[in-house]
Amino acid sequence: MQVLVHGGAGSDPEEPEPRQDVLEQAADAGAAESDPVDAVEAAVAVLESDPRFNAGVGSAVQSDGGIRTDAGLMTDDRSVGAACSMPGVEHALRVARVVMEETPHGFVAGDHAVSLADAYGVETGVDLWSERTREKWSDLEPPTGDSRAHLEWIRSRYGDSDPDGRDEDADPDSDPERPDSDLDHDTVGAVAFDGDSLAAATSTGGRWLALAGRVGDVPQVGSGFYCSPAAAVSATGAGEDIARVTLSRRVARHVERGCDADEATSLAIEEFGELTGSRAGVIAIDSDGTLGSAYNSDAMQTARADRR
Repeated sequence: MQVLVHGGAGSDPEEPEPRQDVLEQAADAGAAESDPVDAVEAAVAVLESDPRFNAGVGSAVQSDGGIRTDAGLMTDDRSVGAACSMPGVEHALRVARVVMEETPHGFVAGDHAVSLADAYGVETGVDLWSERTREKWSDLEPPTGDSRAHLEWIRSRYGDSDPDGRDEDADPDSDPERPDSDLDHDTVGAVAFDGDSLAAATSTGGRWLALAGRVGDVPQVGSGFYCSPAAAVSATGAGEDIARVTLSRRVARHVERGCDADEATSLAIEEFGELTGSRAGVIAIDSDGTLGSAYNSDAMQTARADRR
């Protein structure tokens, strides 16, 4: 089993070494499995359970003080499952797998996705606040009122003018209303190949101080994740722009046209930057077992494991 994982694309993390250790553990956990779907689920679960990452218990907070998780999963036979906007769900990817394997649908959202999780034994009602997010939120004065008031409050905080969600000249440590260098990393993901089959998965807690209810690229097939007989892909970065260009599908298409995964990820990120001016990263593995990763942000930590 070959497994490649990422911890999100963004600015340089404050403590890269412990994050890298967890990524290595995640890759090893995935490689210990015998099936690619089990592999990506096992790998992502490790990252969802670590508050250093913006997924599961480390998730970002939306404008109403709520934490909502999203995830997507796909296999090379184009089976797909996605779930989004789930309060209290640490292992969002497990819910996406339930959608893929147990329902006739591809995507379930909100409270109904939480109810589905509960019905199939995925733990719900989990406290997703970390010490880091609780401290940052406590320094804010969140808005009251309707969605228009929330929008006015987040305009200078969500960071439309900068792909990483903050001004280039701003000191993130001096402004609690801007994401710190870890919250700036907005997804985790994994791809796996057992020599015959491929799987791709991505999970997230969204972006810091997004409008309540915002859903980014992660649970959108072809954007935050994609898998075909040619390649498995997981993306991370500026979610709205990733969705606009269906970044993960773009990587797989390059493989289908003759690139290997390494070439395809580099080409897709180059195109992404030219088309959007934003920052992102992708990881991929192709049907020949070639691994690829590329990013145009300051950093994207990855780890790989190969167990025959």
